[in-house]
Amino acid sequence: MSSSYFPARTVLFEREKAGTTYRIPALLYIPKRATLLAFAEERLTPDDSHANVLVLRRGAFYRTYVEWGDMRVVETASLEKHRSMNPCPVYDELTGTVFLFFIAVLGNTPESFQIMTGKNAARLCYVTSSDGGLTWGAVTDLTEQVIGSVIEDWATFALGPGHGIQLRSGRLLVPAYTYHIDCKECFGKICKTTPHSFTFYSDDHGQSWQFGDFIPNLKTGECQLVSVYEEDGSNILYCNARSPLGCRVQALSMDDGAAFLPGQLVRKLVESNRGCHGSIVGFPAPLLHSLQKHKTPTWVLYSHPTSHRSRINMGVYLSTFPRNADSWTEPWVIYEGPSAYSDLAVIELPFSDPSTPGIPAITFACLYESGARYAYEEISFCLFTLSEVIENIPTEFDGFKTNIGLAPLRNWVVPFT
Repeated sequence: MSSSYFPARTVLFEREKAGTTYRIPALLYIPKRATLLAFAEERLTPDDSHANVLVLRRGAFYRTYVEWGDMRVVETASLEKHRSMNPCPVYDELTGTVFLFFIAVLGNTPESFQIMTGKNAARLCYVTSSDGGLTWGAVTDLTEQVIGSVIEDWATFALGPGHGIQLRSGRLLVPAYTYHIDCKECFGKICKTTPHSFTFYSDDHGQSWQFGDFIPNLKTGECQLVSVYEEDGSNILYCNARSPLGCRVQALSMDDGAAFLPGQLVRKLVESNRGCHGSIVGFPAPLLHSLQKHKTPTWVLYSHPTSHRSRINMGVYLSTFPRNADSWTEPWVIYEGPSAYSDLAVIELPFSDPSTPGIPAITFACLYESGARYAYEEISFCLFTLSEVIENIPTEFDGFKTNIGLAPLRNWVVPFT
């Protein structure tokens, strides 16, 4: 699968000759500051048991490009004798606070060992910044306060990775997953664990946190969330999760993440081998007829390697009605070559076409693992517009474009030139 056009990319993190590797990208856009925060794990080797610290680069967004500052370590995001993993930032727009959630894992204990033995070595932590990521406060360990004794039933757990979201109600949501111990012993050994996605959430601007129920029926792991508004004005929380079942799993919540309805297989979104992390963002649909007759619905963009055989060819997919598992388009491949984890951000620009006042131009940012021979050689960043997504969807979807009235988009969605 190839594309005639690839967005220009900038390498933000690159594997060093000594073996130091950067993995697990997380991206956050802060609208009030026009600032992008790009996070990653710094590992001594590509192996997850050799993760070390979390690193950050800050980017100033200037309409058509981003000017990046130097890489630095988020030094407070650590616990003694633990390694910091799975950066998951979420921004509270009402207080201007960035929460950087992560897990701190004891020593070099790999996730596979925790799953096999049922002995969790991960802790739930966060640090905060009130100045757009310039400085960070002391670490907070929430493990006992939020999870408590329930953790005895979790072989391990993790966050995201990638970004969390804030709902219009003010609720902060951090995507998470755990390997639940279904059977504690079988001839003296842990014999069964099942992965389940869920959320940590706060309704008081991060003063207190709790967690919701698992996606109940299908095996789900690394996940992300989108708040979806539909044309009738109803709202659902949409979760898209990694799964070992050959394709992605989606699940809906009608109570803002406290509980999920049974998950559905999304057969158009294939998984590679044992699966790979993917990212989703929601944005207001630019359909003029919808604005006139109904409420503005939410569309969703999804990024993930496009091959079902291996982690290769990073692509983006579009859904105009995400609760329908069959609504996804074929992908536009934005990077051809080895690629793996990614994280998306949506940027609603403050200008619009004069004939449609109030409708913002929509730009996307993608931070993704990439390389020439291996997917973990570097972490790249690119920008592209909604019009570019639509124009680069494979030609067999021309009918789709016409039917939903996308022709006018080319006249007012600002391209990068």
